[in-house]
Amino acid sequence: MADFGREDLSGSTFDWTDLSRSTFRAASLSDVTIRGTDLHRVKMTGVELYDVDISGDINGLRINGVDVTRFVADEVDRREPERALMRPEDPAGFVAAWSLLEARWDETVDRARRLDEDLLHERVDGEWSFIETLRHLNFATAAWIRRAIDGEPDPYHRLDKPWDEAPDDKGFPNDADARPSLEEILDLRRGRQADVRRVISGLTPERLAEPFSPPDDDGWPTPSYELSVKEAIGIVLNEEYLHRQYAERDLAILESGASNSG
Repeated sequence: MADFGREDLSGSTFDWTDLSRSTFRAASLSDVTIRGTDLHRVKMTGVELYDVDISGDINGLRINGVDVTRFVADEVDRREPERALMRPEDPAGFVAAWSLLEARWDETVDRARRLDEDLLHERVDGEWSFIETLRHLNFATAAWIRRAIDGEPDPYHRLDKPWDEAPDDKGFPNDADARPSLEEILDLRRGRQADVRRVISGLTPERLAEPFSPPDDDGWPTPSYELSVKEAIGIVLNEEYLHRQYAERDLAILESGASNSG
């Protein structure tokens, strides 16, 4: 355990660093970027919280004693009516949600095609490029459909991209320098989308309630997650919905830059 007092650690990077059970007193965390980080059971008192932007999986968020989780979720659903469709309860709901996602992604891909392909490898504000985003969705589908539900031990393609904080000991492909063409990634993606359609088209209420059945090995995900088929497919829907939002946001910025440079 280390103690830091009256020290200037500004500009530092804490990568895979365990700061759990730490205490920050009279510390400056201004202009800090926190990405892919576990913030479970954080308690903040007497803080000055201005101009803060939080996005992620949020539950049990209390501000000045008020749990605002439900309010935030309801307001996001009001602004984005299609978001509620990503939480289906029956087979027909999953079919409708996936059909909607495929249609929306077709629109987004058409939008991306209008840009120079070099821009589709460009990161905006440190976020994944458009092609990296598609590579990650290919990975997510392989993990939660082919492995978790179909039981395939090693379902990944060399161009699949796991999340940035993924462990190194799971055998994931993670070629950070790869620059595949959009068409190459879309060809892989069409196969992964077909996998989702296949599973969803065969759903029954009983199948939704079943536990998923990944191989019992050192890969990921493992049976220790104790999730149902419904929850596994729900993860795919959530990934597809959110990453399309991010892609649309960044494509707008890239379009603006391309327009200004032209």
